[in-house]
Amino acid sequence: MTYGQRNGGNGRNGRGVGHRNRNRVISETTASIAGMRVAIVRKPIKNMYLRIKPPNADIVISAPQRMSQNAIERFVTERKPWIERAQCSMRQARDVQIDAQLNAQRAQNGNIGDTGASANPPAFVWTDEAKARAQRNIESQLPVLLAKWGPIVGRTPTHITLRLMSSRWGSCTPKTGRIRLNLQLGLMAPRFLEYVLVHEMTHLWENGHGEGFQRRMSAYLPQWRQSRRDINRQVVL
Repeated sequence: MTYGQRNGGNGRNGRGVGHRNRNRVISETTASIAGMRVAIVRKPIKNMYLRIKPPNADIVISAPQRMSQNAIERFVTERKPWIERAQCSMRQARDVQIDAQLNAQRAQNGNIGDTGASANPPAFVWTDEAKARAQRNIESQLPVLLAKWGPIVGRTPTHITLRLMSSRWGSCTPKTGRIRLNLQLGLMAPRFLEYVLVHEMTHLWENGHGEGFQRRMSAYLPQWRQSRRDINRQVVL
C-alpha cells in the first residue's frame, strides 16, 4: 500500500481477459532517474503509475509494456518534488511508528522509565509475547467484524490466517475464499483491521483493483480511499 500518482489517459479500465491480466508482470528493471533509484515494472496496462512503497519509501513505476524509457524518465523527473515530499513524509511516519512500537515493547518488558534517546535505537523485535498479544487482539475483534460485514459484502472467507508479512497488510485467494491478515494489525488502531478485512473480503468478488472493486468498496466504505491513505502511512514491521 502506497502513496501514488498516475499519468494521463481516460481513466477507464478494460474488462474481460485484459482486465484480469492487468497485474501480470512482464519485466522488472531498476534505473537511476534524476538522481533517484527507480524500480520499473512493465505490465499489460494503458497508463503509467508512480508509487512510493513502505517501509523504505521505494520508488516504483508501473508502465505499459511498450512505453519508451525516455517517457518514463520524463514522467519521474517532472514529479521529483512530489516524490521527495512523499518519501520524507513516509520515512517520518515510519520512524514515529517504530518509536511507538519500541516504547510499547519497553513498557511490556517493564522498562517504562527508559526514555533516554539513542543515536542507534534498537529495531522493533517481534517477541512471542507481542505476537500473542496481537493475535488475541485480532481474534477478539473478528467475530464482530465478520457478523457486521458478512451480510453487507455478501460473502465471507472460508478461513482467515494471521501471520507476519513483510510488505502488505493482507491478501486473499478468491478461488479458495482464504484471507490472510498481517499480525501487526493487532497492535494498531482497530479501524485499520476493519479496513483491511473489508478490502480483502471485497476480493472475494473482484480479483483486481479495477472499476468493479472500487465500486464495491465505495458502496461498503464510502471513505475507503482516506482509510487507504492512512494505512499507507503506516510501516510494515
